Amino acid sequence: MENILKVENLTKIYGKGETKVIALDDVSFEVKKGEFVAIVGASGSGKSTLLHLIGGVDRPTRGKVFIDGEDIYKMKDDALAIFRRRQVGLIYQFYNLIPILNVVENITLPLELDNKKVNQDELKELLETLGLSKRKEHLPNELSGGQQQRTSIGRAIITHPAIILADEPTGNLDSKASDEIVELLKISNKKYKQTIIMITHNLEIASIADRIIKIEDGHIVKED
Repeated sequence: MENILKVENLTKIYGKGETKVIALDDVSFEVKKGEFVAIVGASGSGKSTLLHLIGGVDRPTRGKVFIDGEDIYKMKDDALAIFRRRQVGLIYQFYNLIPILNVVENITLPLELDNKKVNQDELKELLETLGLSKRKEHLPNELSGGQQQRTSIGRAIITHPAIILADEPTGNLDSKASDEIVELLKISNKKYKQTIIMITHNLEIASIADRIIKIEDGHIVKED
């Protein structure tokens, strides 16, 4: 299986002198296409910094990230923003939905921004998979937390990105909704062959992944 993601010597330093903080220190690893990887670590371990750097949301102090063969930090900001929209699906802990858009509009937003036509059959199937067919015209404030997170998963999947990055996707949900979201991530990994990198501090949730990478103090300390 080919690598979809390659992280080389990734380092992120904030501040200088006495206030210097090394959030990430010389991290390297690879992820194969279609793999489901969980990154675990305590709060402040560097896992969120790592996710933001992989997704091109932030730039590293040094090191490289290759997504589908593209050296993303060689791109200028505008090109990187477009690449991120097309090739990186982001799922956040707090959903990040647009409050004035309904479920369908939130899910299809990345396609609309790219002036791409929405495949209605694909959208219908996705809504059914997400369990949102009867909620498709609801606004975010009319949805439960679990339904809002399912909407954000739909938005991440709809563009068929190279990778999906999930940042504590169950951190804001009760255990029943968490189980449903984890199950959906598994389905999108298997059914849509989607490569997923998920950050979590919950080892039980991490255990569904193909591989677990543990981070402490900005270093990878263990891979299972």
